[in-house]
Amino acid sequence: MPVHARGATKPPQPTPPAPRAPGLFATSGVPAARRVELWESHNAAALIGLDVRAAGSLDATEVNVRLPQARVARVSGSAHAVERTAAVIDRSPADSVAVYLTLRGDARFACQAGRYRLRPGDALVCETDQPFAREFARGLEELVVTIPRSALAARAGVTRLDAPVTVPFGAPGDDAQAGADAPRRPYARALARIAGQATRTGPPLSPDEHTVLDLVAVLAGGRDTVRATAHRAAARCYIEEHLTDPNLGAEEIAAAIGLSERQLSRVFAADGTSVPQHILSRRLELAHAVLAARPPEPTAPGPAGTAETVANIAVRCGFTSATYFSHMFRKRFGFRASELRSGSFSFPPSGRVCLGTGQPA
Repeated sequence: MPVHARGATKPPQPTPPAPRAPGLFATSGVPAARRVELWESHNAAALIGLDVRAAGSLDATEVNVRLPQARVARVSGSAHAVERTAAVIDRSPADSVAVYLTLRGDARFACQAGRYRLRPGDALVCETDQPFAREFARGLEELVVTIPRSALAARAGVTRLDAPVTVPFGAPGDDAQAGADAPRRPYARALARIAGQATRTGPPLSPDEHTVLDLVAVLAGGRDTVRATAHRAAARCYIEEHLTDPNLGAEEIAAAIGLSERQLSRVFAADGTSVPQHILSRRLELAHAVLAARPPEPTAPGPAGTAETVANIAVRCGFTSATYFSHMFRKRFGFRASELRSGSFSFPPSGRVCLGTGQPA
């Protein structure tokens, strides 16, 4: 650690990371004649290139979250069809794996390997650089996750899909009837939950990208996936679901996913971290997201109408000691939580949106 002479100028504190706010693209307000063209252009930049066909005026909205490697989106729209032809692939290669999670409407997917019908609660995993066609005869709402194949190979040894994979992600009580899909179903459901939360309005807490990578690796690789990847994905998902529980610890997590504490520690150690370190990191990120959001305006004089304190936010994020939280927050981000709460630092507009209107929240 460098030592600075008394009176010397300290190096500048690191700039606080701006929240990864969802971005919005909507065809509303665009001339009908240009909607398909602009929808194609947006998807080529944000997800993958597609040829789009619509019999009538295309009404579509897309909320995008861009992570260092993964891309997450919530897509809704009126009836239309899309195609990723060999010409489109040549023009706009992606070299990725895509996961489509259907929320509303019936979607049809066709490729060389066969034809698939997706109903609400169905997920499909496919290669983006193999030609395919999709049709949404009654419109759609879906979640989309794309991951570069190089990232999946480096993270979990998953290389290439021989054919698309379909996995239902319905209610937990339906797992017993899922048959051969049962082992992967909880992972599809967890991915849908993470992607859904990431593309909603609210404090812009970015999804944990390593968790997203692990979940997609399990869905794409199935039985060929390294067992440690599945364990890591299960543990990280359990942590995300119980992050604000102050009593969350390795013993509970290990019991929930069927491992010993020693095995769980090895899984996280292989990833260069530990269970306590990962929990702390995610709690700090959650607190940062909440604090960076615009503080609520007082609604009445006195305590009941004042903005929530930093200490209360720390408790809501799973911390039991305000002193410890303040120390770790400053160590992680380079400035005090109270400075962020008071607006000493500024961020770009949050970009939060209301689906269906295309207008800022």
